[in-house]
Amino acid sequence: MSTKHPLWRPYELVTPEELARAKVGDATPWPVQVVAPDPGWPAAYEQVRAGLVTALGGRALAVAHVGSTSVRGLWAKPVIDIDLTVADSADEQAWLPDLEAAGFVLHFREPEWEEHRLLKHHEPKANVHVFSPGALEPQRHLAFTSWLSEHPGDLAMYADLKRQLAAQGPGEPGAYTNAKAALVYDLYERIFAADPAHLHDPQPRTMQDGPAS
Repeated sequence: MSTKHPLWRPYELVTPEELARAKVGDATPWPVQVVAPDPGWPAAYEQVRAGLVTALGGRALAVAHVGSTSVRGLWAKPVIDIDLTVADSADEQAWLPDLEAAGFVLHFREPEWEEHRLLKHHEPKANVHVFSPGALEPQRHLAFTSWLSEHPGDLAMYADLKRQLAAQGPGEPGAYTNAKAALVYDLYERIFAADPAHLHDPQPRTMQDGPAS
């Protein structure tokens, strides 16, 4: 029987149907643009983080800067990604009204994906991913960004892909995510294989998933 790392997820692509189900009201996603690293991103994160903590106080159990804007030298969408942990992300009445009053807007609700909620902040632009304690996705995010920060070869490979996508001009969020999915999966495989705390047998993508890097 194959042994999998506790943070492993199967290789999957985002479908238009999934995006439609998750969408809240008439929320319109931002077009995807990828830009060169901006030294102002850490300060933008701190500004949004301060707004979250001011709105929620102790209900903000953890706030973390994740995604490509948190990795020095990496091309990224000019949107700060933040993971916010609250006591129960499904209990929206316990945290959402105060965030809405502070200018955050609920865009996606995904009960089947660890009760994930996505809120947007418009100035500076930020995606706030809301989870409950123990959720796997925030742990995956931190492992991924830490790996890129410590492995310049993999960071360069990921940056090259992002620059290729940037050359194509603005695109749709789902298409952008899918364009990165194969490489992201393969990088996670490296992360899991190198983790001394957990055993992980290789879980290669199948041929129909695309060629492995």
